[in-house]
Amino acid sequence: MSGEQLTSSRDVEALYVEYGDWLGRWLRRRLGHSADAADLAQDTFLRILGRLHAQPTAALAVREPYRYLATIANGLLADHWRRQRIEQAYLEELAQRPEELAPSPEARLAALQVLCELDAMIDRLPAKVRRAFLLAQLDGLGCVEIAALLGVSDRMMRKYLSQAMYQCLLLDAQPAR
Repeated sequence: MSGEQLTSSRDVEALYVEYGDWLGRWLRRRLGHSADAADLAQDTFLRILGRLHAQPTAALAVREPYRYLATIANGLLADHWRRQRIEQAYLEELAQRPEELAPSPEARLAALQVLCELDAMIDRLPAKVRRAFLLAQLDGLGCVEIAALLGVSDRMMRKYLSQAMYQCLLLDAQPAR
């Protein structure tokens, strides 16, 4: 399989047969347990299939399968750990509420999903846009204060906030999953 093109699901299946066990072990070493490792290994191959289906006439060149799989899996690991941090912070916040105000398990899952999507959206923002948005939303700073902190004009800072809010609107406009 080394140095080949992936053009179909059969090619991905062959990659899975040859490297799936290795990837599972590689992920287990990083996670310390097998349940999440198995899920992330499957997600790695699903991501590859998704790329193939997104561009059906294109081929994915895989010169070094171990490195290729590890790169995709590393991205999924980062997402996994980020989601765990968000979930832990959310659960800690919920634990401080009275039990009668606790949301249902379904509401918790929905809120966690929205928090993860919002976190991913914020992470994709350019650095100054992200910082301006967080200073405004989390620290409650005004435009003049943020502009001074970032060393930009008030007009540029307003542009940053507009960019961030536009991304929030796009996120809100996405259909429910």
